[in-house]
Amino acid sequence: MTGERATPGQWFRSVPSGELLGNLGVALLAGIALFASFPPRPLWFLAPVGVALLTWVLRSGRSVRGGAGYGLVAGLAFFVPLLPWTGVYVGALPWLALSLACALYVAGFGALARLIGDLPGWPLWLATCWSLAEWARASFPFGGFPWGRLAFSQPGGLLLPLAELGGAPLLSFAVALTGTALAATIERFRAGARRSGVRLAALALLAPVVGAALWPTLPSRDPGDKAITVAAIQGSVPRLGLDFNAQRRAVLDNHVRRTRQLADDVRAGRAPQPDLVIWPENASDIDPLRNTDAYTEISATAAQIDAPILVGAVLVASDDTATNSVIVWNPETGPGERHDKKIIQPFGEYLPMRSFFRLFSPYADRAGHFVPGSGDGTVHAAGVDIGIATCYEVAFDRAFEQSLRAGAQLLAVPTNNATFGDTEMTYQQLAMSRVRAVEHSRAVVVAATSGVSAIVGADGAVLEQTPLFSPAALVSRLPLRSGTTLATQLGPLPEFVLGGTALLTAAASIVLRRSRSGPRDSNANISAGTGRQGGMRR
Repeated sequence: MTGERATPGQWFRSVPSGELLGNLGVALLAGIALFASFPPRPLWFLAPVGVALLTWVLRSGRSVRGGAGYGLVAGLAFFVPLLPWTGVYVGALPWLALSLACALYVAGFGALARLIGDLPGWPLWLATCWSLAEWARASFPFGGFPWGRLAFSQPGGLLLPLAELGGAPLLSFAVALTGTALAATIERFRAGARRSGVRLAALALLAPVVGAALWPTLPSRDPGDKAITVAAIQGSVPRLGLDFNAQRRAVLDNHVRRTRQLADDVRAGRAPQPDLVIWPENASDIDPLRNTDAYTEISATAAQIDAPILVGAVLVASDDTATNSVIVWNPETGPGERHDKKIIQPFGEYLPMRSFFRLFSPYADRAGHFVPGSGDGTVHAAGVDIGIATCYEVAFDRAFEQSLRAGAQLLAVPTNNATFGDTEMTYQQLAMSRVRAVEHSRAVVVAATSGVSAIVGADGAVLEQTPLFSPAALVSRLPLRSGTTLATQLGPLPEFVLGGTALLTAAASIVLRRSRSGPRDSNANISAGTGRQGGMRR
């Protein structure tokens, strides 16, 4: 069929059924390995194994369409078990639709891998293609969805220190490169090319070795410029689910009660006096700037604990919209500066194309009418510059970039996970905070309504952690830093370089294929994927 466009049916018939089933099985296993590498499981080393398995399948043929198919299978096996928390209270359709949308980006990686698989140095180019796919998924549509980036599987892994050099993009790239180089190593040894296999094995080990060498340089015991005592309050909620805040006063009262209990412990000498108290997102879904009772309760609590409180609150705007805000509540002067959440969650805090999506789910109209805020993401309390990323924001690289450039010395992640039940979501999100800590060399305080709340050191280690669904208070002495890491200084540059390299490599591959095939066969070779001898391949 050289020179003809192959239909999907022709492509499937061209692949022996046993081989097709075997490749599909390996692609499925690759996705499962990727899923298993994510917290709460400590199996971070399975992430490069998953990439290696998928790479092996993609190297077994030439069809770009086939590569997309295998990538789609791996993507579904990865995201379907990773994201069930998105459908706990709204049904399976949104969960499966989101999983499919994310899997399409892995399908795109599969197509690119087949396109450039013949180029010299292909393990490097394939790893940049993974970076490109992650960037695209974190950007489009509706602002993107970065959940499931390879970097977020690595908070307990040898590669984590690389985040200090190039952030989450470099960390993901290192995981992908380890996987593609591992696949190349196995391929070379199976072909009997031992010398080449040894070189590739060295490449596969390069990123883990560099990461391990950097571990002693992480600021685990660096005292910083000065220190501050910070308390994170987890008040818990009356019930889980979308209507967790139906008893909004009860949620506020829970956080007031647990903070006052901490104040009693301070007076009794059972706990140190905090300089700063951090409440979670949605701690007060009653607008305290409009409601006198909420205002009075929070003010009295701040006075009792004798420290400013960062209050997570929903503030009502004049046009029936709202902001998801963190307010600095001073014990003497009351409410002051605030951070309005800038990266708001589509299909949760707002619904794009509301009239269209309400056709598919009765829960569509329960999405909020929140609007994004502005500013640099920094608030000031107790003489400290604090960078804020509220819940969903922490998944995005840009969330802390402006606040670090504005001088943030401490990072806070107030979050509300009550709407996702007893799922792995909260541990996946904690992993993101751990990566951000290393990326910017800052301690991170995670305050969650129902858990898990945590204190994370600048080396990504969890210093303290709460159980789920229990009122708790974490108090820790944390260093403040003003220096910046290379990752902070570079910002999005590593991701642009990696993604740009992938695009240039793909363009070069297309040109080379056309020059080799001639004008008659160029479309067939790229779209259908003919083999070297003209026979259709996988």
